[in-house]
Amino acid sequence: QVQLVESGGGLVQAGGSLGLSCAASGSIFSINAMRWYRQAPGKQRELVAGITSGGRTNYADFVKGRFTISRDNAKNTVYLQMNSLKPEDTAVYYCNVDVTYYSGSRYTNNHWGQGTQVTVSS
Repeated sequence: QVQLVESGGGLVQAGGSLGLSCAASGSIFSINAMRWYRQAPGKQRELVAGITSGGRTNYADFVKGRFTISRDNAKNTVYLQMNSLKPEDTAVYYCNVDVTYYSGSRYTNNHWGQGTQVTVSS
């Protein structure tokens, strides 16, 4: 199985920037889509951005133009660069990864990172 280790959260003032990373390790055959979600207190978890294995990206409307998702396939790592942060971006950010394994045949599982807190002060 895979381990996802997130890093990069913290406290920043409104208008500032933060970068998140999520590294996958384990008996991985390949990594397919990688995504970032977030969950604010009292709210449902929501998709922030996603990136396919080929590098195609999609973003939630509320982060378009401010956040950038990228990945390093050699390092099995996905990144989220967050600029022009707003207090409403305060949440726990989770990476989410589709991992393909091979054990006689291929199968794919979905995995969540442990989450990292991002707090934006006004």
